Amino acid sequence: MSDIISEVTLRTKGILPVQKLKLLAQAGVISGVDGFPVQDNQFQPNSIDLRLGEKAYRVRSSFLPENETVQQKIDKLHQYNFSIEEGAVLEPNCVYIIPLLEQLNLPASHYSPHKKEAGVSNEAGVRLIAEENLTAKANPKSTTGRLDIFTRVITDYSNRFEEIEPGFKGRLYLEVVPKSFPIKVRTGQRLNQLRIRHGHTILSDQDLLRTHGSDPLLFDETGTPLSMDQLYVNKGLFLRVNLKGDENDIIGYKAKKHRDLIDLDNINHYEISDFWEPILGSSEDHLILEPEAFYIFASSERCRIPKHLAAEMIAYDTGSGELRTHYAGFFDSGFGGEVKDKGARAVLEVRSHDVPFLIEHGQTFCSMTFEPNTEIPDFVYGTDIKSNYQGQGLKLGKHFKQG
Repeated sequence: MSDIISEVTLRTKGILPVQKLKLLAQAGVISGVDGFPVQDNQFQPNSIDLRLGEKAYRVRSSFLPENETVQQKIDKLHQYNFSIEEGAVLEPNCVYIIPLLEQLNLPASHYSPHKKEAGVSNEAGVRLIAEENLTAKANPKSTTGRLDIFTRVITDYSNRFEEIEPGFKGRLYLEVVPKSFPIKVRTGQRLNQLRIRHGHTILSDQDLLRTHGSDPLLFDETGTPLSMDQLYVNKGLFLRVNLKGDENDIIGYKAKKHRDLIDLDNINHYEISDFWEPILGSSEDHLILEPEAFYIFASSERCRIPKHLAAEMIAYDTGSGELRTHYAGFFDSGFGGEVKDKGARAVLEVRSHDVPFLIEHGQTFCSMTFEPNTEIPDFVYGTDIKSNYQGQGLKLGKHFKQG
């Protein structure tokens, strides 16, 4: 990616695929900080992994910068800081701000595809030929959510987490709050990812139904595509929780308290029983969640993301604020494979707040919104890129020993 380019053309709206993200990196729109160039293995089908920087700041509380830079807010709330270059431990329920190794230089304006003489280049010298300016949005990676690590990207002068406006220029910061376990982090590790949009085009419910009719999105437990009347759509495609199983089947996990730390470098390393209590199937089809305990469940449905689409899982708003589902919500193109692969279950990360909360088998838990890609990605989620969760059922994070 050493060749510098000066022009990026986008003819369709949607999520930028890997090949366009690489072009933006060549153009200097996405870059690493000094001494840490962007690596080719950071690129996923529809996103780029973001890397932890060299230092962590322990602060008194979470915040949004609004009218200040992130560093100015850190200076107000700062308790202490420490290097993570050789590894350091983040304690549960403490708020840390870690500057990331990536920065953005999003174009502040664009050239119309029909009137190329309009618009101006950004400071990196790239000319964006597109219908709209570019925006960006971040999400935790799947493993981050399964470890109950709460993360959010923050940028200077922003009044929203995770979302980055057109024309933003500067470094990215990550708020990190381990919830269940102490974690050991190190410079260069990847807790979250960034995707870039040309426009914001969410498929309508009618588009979802039409797509499912010709290219199925959801399947039942046997791998049979759901019929149209089995789909629940309302500004997204809804998923339900699975609590059904024989008495020896594990249908979920509950995080144990006061456990040893998890070193994020250790893959397939930790015994599940040291950190998780299994939840076994029974004759009952319901479960009462303990307040503030963290649970892992799986969806009843199996899902797949066609190559031309990307998806985001949105926590279902019960209107009560008592139940939080799914911290890590982005699904790359190709998740769940082809129709013949019969999809994969979505893993649901669940916490009940304030009071015990009853959940039942088949209860609505979250919805998936779908966006088109501007182009089919050069590669998709799956075995070709050693994806950790392709074809998954109920599965914990990759740090635990699992068969």
